[in-house]
Amino acid sequence: MSEESHTYDASVIVVLEGLEAVRKRPGMYVGSVGERGLHHLVLDAAERALNEILGGTASRVEITLTADGGVRVADDGTGLAVGYAGHGDGPPLESRLTELWCGAPPADRRLLSGGNFGGGMAVVNALSSRLTAEVCRDGARWVLEYEQGVPVGVPARTGPAEATGTVITFRPDAEIFETLELSFDTLAARFRELSFLNRELDITLADDRDPAAPRTVRFRFPGGPRDYVAQQSAPLHPDVISFEREYAEMEGTVEVALRWCDSSDERIASYANSRPTTGGGTHELGFRDGLAAALTAYAQEHRLLSPSDPDFTPTQLGAGLTAVVSVKLDRPEYEGATRDRLGNGPVRTCVTEAVRDHLTAWLRANPAQATAVLARVSTAARP
Repeated sequence: MSEESHTYDASVIVVLEGLEAVRKRPGMYVGSVGERGLHHLVLDAAERALNEILGGTASRVEITLTADGGVRVADDGTGLAVGYAGHGDGPPLESRLTELWCGAPPADRRLLSGGNFGGGMAVVNALSSRLTAEVCRDGARWVLEYEQGVPVGVPARTGPAEATGTVITFRPDAEIFETLELSFDTLAARFRELSFLNRELDITLADDRDPAAPRTVRFRFPGGPRDYVAQQSAPLHPDVISFEREYAEMEGTVEVALRWCDSSDERIASYANSRPTTGGGTHELGFRDGLAAALTAYAQEHRLLSPSDPDFTPTQLGAGLTAVVSVKLDRPEYEGATRDRLGNGPVRTCVTEAVRDHLTAWLRANPAQATAVLARVSTAARP
């Protein structure tokens, strides 16, 4: 091969601007062009609406898989701003739909920022064959239309409106995605997670694709993670142990719900800012440390462990345990390209303390249930 064929200079660099970059490299923004990326697109579209609830400007969100293969996301919020005059409530909808990373995300631990790749509504627009936005606010109804991220005309005021809210309807682009078949069950599982992690959320997911068998399910868990754990079958003890605590040291809150069940399976689900942390991290390590510390101290205090017996280790306590460990942080730090492991150092110490203190108090207040738990743990810990 000649030296000339190896030449690399500015002439071979292709600069992609705006939404052109999203369509050229969609995997960088939604993870893949397969089913996983397709579902990511729906979650990106819903995230903005769900944050309306968490921010106190809406009360419910409805996501519908429409009969024509599209997706409709509707909220009853105040309605997004339309036009460049500015309303003092963030970038106008035109910017949100056409500009990547439009506006700095607020430093608010309550809000969702679940996308791994960034871009939000602009990415949804870019990867849709057609997108229509309807906004009702200030007594007027506005309609904006796009094809493959490109505006079709200008925002049109189409008449009066009594209610308020924003509706985004889009159809994923067959030129981008390998499949357009969305899984109702996959989406339902994620919206269920978001609902029990954020007790303010009220989400309805509907499937109108088969007129003969439409489906609708509503997700709302006022009790938070406690409600989720309470649904698990065959409990070893009646109480669900749950608490929420704030720590300035970790700049956030920790919420935990747990109960042992009459099984050998361990089901510990950990989350950071409502993102599943399947790789674990400092919050999950702190949970296990606190669990081991509380159960070991209680067993020694009641002479269920002799002075010569070794302490329980975190890995011995999971049999039959169902738990949700959720932290919400002002500055979450994730490890790895997929951001599935939490790395904030102070979190481990804070979660350990919180779990140890609350579990110890529960064990002392419920000796009969504590005995059942210790018997289960001791059996599982035997070699």
